[in-house]
Amino acid sequence: MKNVRIGVGAGFSGDRIEPAADLARHGALDYLVFECLAERTIALAQGEKAKDPAKGYDNLLARRMQAVLPDCVKNGTRIITNMGAANPAAAAGVVRDVARTLGISGLKIAAVLGDDVLDLVLKQSDKNILACQENDIPTQTIISANAYLGAKPIVEALAAGADVIITGRAADPAMFLAPLVHELGWSFEDWSSLGKGTLYGHLMECSAQISGGYFADGLHKIVPNLSKVGFPFIDVCEDGTAVISKLPHSGGLISKATCTEQLLYEIHDPQEYFQPDVIADFSDVGFQELGENKVQVSGGRGKPKTGKIKVSVGYSDCWIGEGQISYAGPLALERSKLALEILEDRLVEVGLSVQEKRADLIGIDSICEGSFDGQAIPNEIRVRFAARCQNQEDAARIGEEVDALYLNGPSGGGGVTKQVRKVVSIASCYLDEDAIETSIEFLEV
Repeated sequence: MKNVRIGVGAGFSGDRIEPAADLARHGALDYLVFECLAERTIALAQGEKAKDPAKGYDNLLARRMQAVLPDCVKNGTRIITNMGAANPAAAAGVVRDVARTLGISGLKIAAVLGDDVLDLVLKQSDKNILACQENDIPTQTIISANAYLGAKPIVEALAAGADVIITGRAADPAMFLAPLVHELGWSFEDWSSLGKGTLYGHLMECSAQISGGYFADGLHKIVPNLSKVGFPFIDVCEDGTAVISKLPHSGGLISKATCTEQLLYEIHDPQEYFQPDVIADFSDVGFQELGENKVQVSGGRGKPKTGKIKVSVGYSDCWIGEGQISYAGPLALERSKLALEILEDRLVEVGLSVQEKRADLIGIDSICEGSFDGQAIPNEIRVRFAARCQNQEDAARIGEEVDALYLNGPSGGGGVTKQVRKVVSIASCYLDEDAIETSIEFLEV
């Protein structure tokens, strides 16, 4: 039976490059997929593009292509990635330039366009307010709107002979589903196969997360050689069965447990995982360990898609000001609490416009609020005070007041840091699938 092998080159924008290069060289892959976009990532990329029309793609695109392109070309491995972010066309040009620098010729690069639906979203707003799932957003604050494209335009690019396909916002599993549809001849109305393909994409999309990364706890869940964790690959057969594995010489662990954790990742209703191509059903999924770092996947179904496409809307939200200071030694906890009391009083005194504030004693309550039992008092504490403000000037005052604790607060404070950052927030809305038009631009080397 025909077999398709798909490897993962990245699971987020800041992922490591070396494991991807290792897979490209030794993995005997048919496809290498780089999944690098999160919700805020593309909104921030749109901001970069607004400043410079030649930018807006993933900052590591050139380095990743330099690392994997020679071996992918040599081994006949095709690349699919959403590193185009806000500017797939410019990203395609970067890949072309990298290929030329490396002396590679005969390469066909495709940029999938159409996910930028800002104009469509603004047209459907009512009275300058966009109704989103999370909250209503004033349209004048909206900076981006990107639709989660499905597998179809990627399949079209593959059918046209593209060796490297660069998208903007696409549904993460769709980048893995597309080569399966293309290679195995699946119909876009074969809901069962599409559900399985979506399952395989969901399992693979986070790279090392299924091969031991984000799994080890240092005591009970032991992952061998985690410092050299390898990225996974999946073999999908013509009959729809699949096996997940990794390179034998790489570190990490692929087991029933790692696969189960990844299956549950970001899933709300396992019976209805809404995707642009299908509504996937993961409720009957099972895993069987066939050997060391080799797990067979069973189950996975699907039913007809909704006809609606999720849109990630980025908007300018607020400014956050933050300051941190450390207290150590005797009475560190008491001095830290006093520092927070002083900061609360001074915010009122100076009359800052604060929308929301948060005070943390790192090591006491910054993550698990209310869990400190007062028994094992730490010898050192990091005080963090942050606030959401309407303008940059008020946000800057937060860090300034923390800095002022040096001579105007409890004894023994040190190591002050402060920052001000503009916040781009994300909300979601939906568009009819038929309203979104995609296109493909090709470049050749």
